[in-house]
Amino acid sequence: NFTLLQIISATVDNNKMLLDIDNSKMTADDFRMKYENELVIRQTVEADINGLRNLLDDLTLLRASLETDLESLKDELIALKKNHEEEMRQLQSQTGGDVSVEVNAAPGPDLTKILNDLRNEYEEIIDKNRREVEQWYEVKIEEVNRQVTTSTQDIQTSSHQVTELRREMQNLEIELQAQLST
Repeated sequence: NFTLLQIISATVDNNKMLLDIDNSKMTADDFRMKYENELVIRQTVEADINGLRNLLDDLTLLRASLETDLESLKDELIALKKNHEEEMRQLQSQTGGDVSVEVNAAPGPDLTKILNDLRNEYEEIIDKNRREVEQWYEVKIEEVNRQVTTSTQDIQTSSHQVTELRREMQNLEIELQAQLST
């Protein structure tokens, strides 16, 4: 009868230990899954940051291209003005300067002003886009830093808990071996 009580007690203790071991394994699996999820989130945010860097580079190239186009248009305007002045001189020299022509047409648009207005408008758009991208980039960097900090803390906590669970499992295994040997 005494041996039966020892067997029942040992069986109950064994079942408790097995349950503790299963719980420890489940907890470790939960932490592993959480770590993997955090890793995926971090990789996604890093990919977003790289995409933003590419967008910022593209906007910078677009601005440079627009500035080049603007300079080209200015040069073309200067050349057209010179050609016009030369043609006017030639016409005046052919007529001997005696002919006076009055034109009652409204003056044409000031191309330099139009080009400067366009340039200012494009620069404002580019600056606005750059500010928006930089602001968005800064927000994303802050989010990533917060997530990395949280993930690091979670990993440290998880590592500590896994270490504690391993220690507990080893103690339980030692207890089990001790009970099995008695």
